[in-house]
Amino acid sequence: MKNWIELLSEFKSKRQPVALVTVTKCSGSAPCVVSSRMIVTEDKTSYGTIGGGKLEYNAIDEAINALKENKIIESSYTLGPDFAQCCGGKVEFIIEPMNQSPELFLFGAGHIGTEIAKLLIDTPFKVTLIDSREHWLAEVNLDESIVKCQVKENDFKTFRDAVNWGKNCYVLVLTHNHLIDFDVVAMALENETKYLGLIGSKTKKARFNKMLISEMNIKDGMKNVTCPIGLPIGGDTPKEIAISVVAQLLQVHYQAIAQ
Repeated sequence: MKNWIELLSEFKSKRQPVALVTVTKCSGSAPCVVSSRMIVTEDKTSYGTIGGGKLEYNAIDEAINALKENKIIESSYTLGPDFAQCCGGKVEFIIEPMNQSPELFLFGAGHIGTEIAKLLIDTPFKVTLIDSREHWLAEVNLDESIVKCQVKENDFKTFRDAVNWGKNCYVLVLTHNHLIDFDVVAMALENETKYLGLIGSKTKKARFNKMLISEMNIKDGMKNVTCPIGLPIGGDTPKEIAISVVAQLLQVHYQAIAQ
């Protein structure tokens, strides 16, 4: 195959999720060597080899699981009768999901929202800052890596379409209007997210919980919503609150990878 670094670069440019399988240890008679590599896509297409046969079939299946769960997997196999092999060798490998960066969709380009976006520069997060106030985002000066998205208050479909829903989707709700906050939270609960956070007090959480159950027929209410947001590190300035929120986002992201 092509140089595996070149292949990974091509997949990265296309934002196509792949898993990199790398042999980390071989002992006894084995059909591969340490550093043998294979790249696996979501449709089970593979590039390169770690020895073929049942070992490789199993590795491909585990690579698909690594992509689905977006976590690193370490595995090992003894090549005995179960593999129709009697060589008795052992192979260990690590599977790393690639190109599945967490994406944060941040509703509300106020003081705290913009500070969160700035603090997430040079982290794994891709950030989209969303606001419905006319001309508001044009006045916000941010790094070019942060996507600014204007939505329309009278067309809620634009809110839904602004988000790339899925297992790598993080949503933060910090708008200028409590009614918009509620609508965005209700919308997010009907779609797939990794994390959904709402700025506010325990009183706001209780109020939204009641409204979600009684008005939206969302039986779990606010059960799957983080509110208040941020780690309890202290401080109440916009930047200090933003630091606590970014710390929480990174904690959720890295804990998910390590599990």
